[in-house]
Amino acid sequence: MPQMGNRARAAILGASGYTGAELIRLLARHPHIEIRTLTADRRAGEPFGRVFPHLAALSLPDLVRIEDVDFGAHDIVFCCLPHGTTQETVAALPEHLKVVDLSADFRLADIATYAEWYGHAHRAPELQKSAVYGLTEIKRGQVARARLVANPGCYPTSAQLPLVPLIEAGAVEVRNIIVDAKSGVTGAGRSLREDILFPEVQDGIHAYGIGRHRHAPEIEQGLGEAAGAPVTVSFTPHLAPMNRGILSTIYVELADGETADGLREKLRSRYADEPFVHVLPSGAPATRHVRGTNRCDIGVAADRAPGRAILVSAIDNLVKGASGQAVQNMNAMQGWEETTGLELEAMYP
Repeated sequence: MPQMGNRARAAILGASGYTGAELIRLLARHPHIEIRTLTADRRAGEPFGRVFPHLAALSLPDLVRIEDVDFGAHDIVFCCLPHGTTQETVAALPEHLKVVDLSADFRLADIATYAEWYGHAHRAPELQKSAVYGLTEIKRGQVARARLVANPGCYPTSAQLPLVPLIEAGAVEVRNIIVDAKSGVTGAGRSLREDILFPEVQDGIHAYGIGRHRHAPEIEQGLGEAAGAPVTVSFTPHLAPMNRGILSTIYVELADGETADGLREKLRSRYADEPFVHVLPSGAPATRHVRGTNRCDIGVAADRAPGRAILVSAIDNLVKGASGQAVQNMNAMQGWEETTGLELEAMYP
């Protein structure tokens, strides 16, 4: 690990997407990081500021192809590559490198489950055994010792942060959990697709991946670990006409003797010392209140149906749901303060 007086040399693979750009925005002001290499095969040779003009004032290297990178001159690699392309890339990296993977390629511990949901066999099964799932507030100790961290998905982050502590405490039943989530359009990536064109999204909202979204097994994996037994959830994502944000409304059955107020107090106690998780004293969070931050805001309310409660969580899908959490994980891996480079207030309105 580099000494605190030195700057760790970072490479960002797949820097031309939204998560890559957000990662660069955060790392550009990180006191312990030097952005040494940016890759984007189709844009290789171009100045980064041409791809993302809002970052053109930064002093950044031009984009290059992955095969042209000298990884021996780096300390940390962030992978922002498309799902299904990261496993072989990471497996070929020198072992001295610490890696944070923002794709889904190492999130599912069971390779058979991965093959079922992603349509092909896992291409680095031995490496999967050493990967640590990087939900930092839940897996901090493991993240700190890891060489390879699988950065969680955005929807799973918004669902697990409210649910895991309550399941661990036995405060909610693990049956009949419903996660109804809405995401901004950046969650679909930057590629050209008809279904995310402005006229297709603006002035409407629609469900997708109904009953078969790839984040469902990731959510169930985390909740199952908390429960010590398999958990099945009903998860439905929706695309909302906004750039950023995820709002998850979660319906749970209370365990015997529990109340909504009790759930809130359990969450407040669990996250009292966490800089990025804020449990509201009342009411529900809004995506605009966390926009541009690495924060997860959580609200708890009693359902009018007896014996049920409603949890609401809000995150920025590009920050806490992706690049901000990647920086938080890197900080933990390097032994730096987790808030370093992430001292961000919400952009409002």
